Amino acid sequence: MASLLLREARIGLRGPVRNVLITDGRVAAIDPVGTATPSADEVVDLGGATLLPGLWDCHVHATQWAQTRRRVDVSGARSAKEAAELVRDGTGFTVGFGFRDALWPDVPHKSLLEAVAPGRPIVLVSNDLHTAWFSPAALAEIGRGDHPTGVLREQECYTAMAALPPPGEGELDRWVAEAMTAAAARGVVGVLDFEYADNIADWRRRVAGHRVDVRVVCSIPRDRLEEAIAAGVRTGDPVPDGAGLLEVGPVKMFVDGSLNTRTAYCADPYPSGGGHGSLETPPDELEAVMRRAAEHGLHPAVHAIGDLAVDIALSAYERIGCPGRIEHAQLLRPGDAARFARPGLVTSVQPAHAPDDRDVAERQWPGRTGRAYAYADLVRAGATLEFGSDAPVAPLDPWDGIQSATARTDDDREPWHPEQAISVRDALRSSARGRDGVRAGDVADLVIVADDPAALDPARLRHIEVLGTLLGGRWTYRAI
Repeated sequence: MASLLLREARIGLRGPVRNVLITDGRVAAIDPVGTATPSADEVVDLGGATLLPGLWDCHVHATQWAQTRRRVDVSGARSAKEAAELVRDGTGFTVGFGFRDALWPDVPHKSLLEAVAPGRPIVLVSNDLHTAWFSPAALAEIGRGDHPTGVLREQECYTAMAALPPPGEGELDRWVAEAMTAAAARGVVGVLDFEYADNIADWRRRVAGHRVDVRVVCSIPRDRLEEAIAAGVRTGDPVPDGAGLLEVGPVKMFVDGSLNTRTAYCADPYPSGGGHGSLETPPDELEAVMRRAAEHGLHPAVHAIGDLAVDIALSAYERIGCPGRIEHAQLLRPGDAARFARPGLVTSVQPAHAPDDRDVAERQWPGRTGRAYAYADLVRAGATLEFGSDAPVAPLDPWDGIQSATARTDDDREPWHPEQAISVRDALRSSARGRDGVRAGDVADLVIVADDPAALDPARLRHIEVLGTLLGGRWTYRAI
């Protein structure tokens, strides 16, 4: 592999300016400017630009994100009627994405889609991926023509979406590769893919047929657990024939649903109805599945959003004692932050959800939002945080999450619960799987940004200019 010398790089936040030599995919040396530096095949003058560890998105749905980039955007709809109007002028099978019905004055129904586009198959997917709204023709396509409303939630939604005719495999793989290249342009060097699919097989095929510009940790859906056990794979193993980019990930399982669908499982009932939310997996069943996975070297990744769901997940980890992850942890019971500090437990959060959900949270979790998206409490408690986007729920851009975690706002309103904001350093560490700074001997998964993030207004971090991204010393994005 060719060697690379980065001249006059600012090393980390408010760090010194140094020359950085990269050889064989690693940081070989970091030397003061002006000292003798070994020769290199390529020399790039950074002129004081900041060099940081490469960023990870530790919760994505890669295939859905790639498809969403080509779907009708209905995220701006303020009512069911308005969402239907946004797809009136389409042709053929139309899929839209991004609606949030928790604040709408009306409710989705198949008749609204039929009224704007008679006989046309239309599916609108909610921003949180937990609800799909089908027109009558789309319901007929999947053999559900008798469904009373066309609004399918949770497992019913996932089953229906899986029944839709997919794009061709080759075309979809190209879309995914393009989406990962776009992520690299924002400093991303790796993703943890929580797609509901055979991720190991899909990504092995992709790296064989396309240039893939990120590392991928391939999660295992719960319904493929026995298959994974039979194959003898373990979390953290490299995937054979994965071009050195693929790793076996955790096993995904669900305790509850989501806030926007009022299916997150909570101690207090929802004021708009719907009881306490949806318990997707009872505690005894959850513990049995987690224990089965852990006994075979597979870490659980437990989706838990409501405070009761989070308590169930934490209690299961406390009884089993295995390493693993809790995904989302959006609402905590008083005092529960300290329970996340247990060794081997990763708290996987998606900071862009906090400003996105603030209005819904205030309506559906009244009087409790001080312990929602409680990142400062978790950091103080000693939890190990990893940031993600949950793309396509939020864009696959780590700087969105970094800004949301530090500024607690994404518009011109005052920060939402600013007491839960964390430092830029903590946010970057959480976006880099715990890496804090650049050191000799590190794998050369790096990002170069025009400004020192610590010197910027946190409310401007999402606009930071990425000048280059390196994956094992290879340029995956370069604008310098």
